[in-house]
Amino acid sequence: MSDFVKSVTDNLRLILSMSLSDVLDVLLVAVAIYAAISFIRRTNSVRVAQGILLLLVALALSSALRLTLTSFILRQVFEIGVLAVIVLFQPEIRRALERVGSYRLFSLFGRDVGGEALVRVIRQTVYACEDMSQSRTGALIVFERTNRLNDAMASGTQIDALVSAELLKNIFFHNSPLHDGAVIVKEGRVAAAGCMLPLSENANLSRDLGMRHRAGIGMSERSDALVVIVSEETGAISVAEDGLLKRHLTRDTFEELLRQELLPREKDEGKGLLARLKRTKGSGDAR
Repeated sequence: MSDFVKSVTDNLRLILSMSLSDVLDVLLVAVAIYAAISFIRRTNSVRVAQGILLLLVALALSSALRLTLTSFILRQVFEIGVLAVIVLFQPEIRRALERVGSYRLFSLFGRDVGGEALVRVIRQTVYACEDMSQSRTGALIVFERTNRLNDAMASGTQIDALVSAELLKNIFFHNSPLHDGAVIVKEGRVAAAGCMLPLSENANLSRDLGMRHRAGIGMSERSDALVVIVSEETGAISVAEDGLLKRHLTRDTFEELLRQELLPREKDEGKGLLARLKRTKGSGDAR
């Protein structure tokens, strides 16, 4: 019992002795670990991670057992393995750097979009997608969030108009010159149409996904944008986010998803790692 009390006392003394820099150091490591786990899950590289972990265990055992030659070989493997991992995950690393580079550091200076305006945008989008789903009109709508999409907007036609169901349906009408590209909604307005999006390089995507879906997933992989896709073949409504595709959404589910992801969150709901983990765990995603 005395040993337990002593252990608790020592731990409390250690916690109380932590400075602000120590707390920041722990938070940075936690964020790095979370990012690494998310990267492994997103890139389906669990087996690669298991192999690296196995090599680490082997290196630790060989050092503990003083197996000099084995330890030397394993250290050389790790030195070469760093370059191999960079080459192997080059597309994923590039996309991560693109997202960091397009992060909007000074978003406070942008246009302030109120909750009521966003609710109107969501309703008009739902009306348009519902009609296009029934008529099987293909559509691709990108909602910019934190990451800037200036490169994608530059590939299309600048519009800067209020979001309305009629405008969206006219843009994606089969004979419209802009129907093949994507519409980008920025700060509650249609910023551009006919935009070209990068295709996903994920080899595990379902074979029945067309170019429109692959473009939507590709944009969601390279940014934090929310991408709405209406299938021209089936009329199904899908949403791509963070490289994941939620397919065959009903009208109510689709509207609720847009509200959850686009409307400002309540202060008590949180925006940190725990909230993100909760949303990731609760989402039913299909690739």
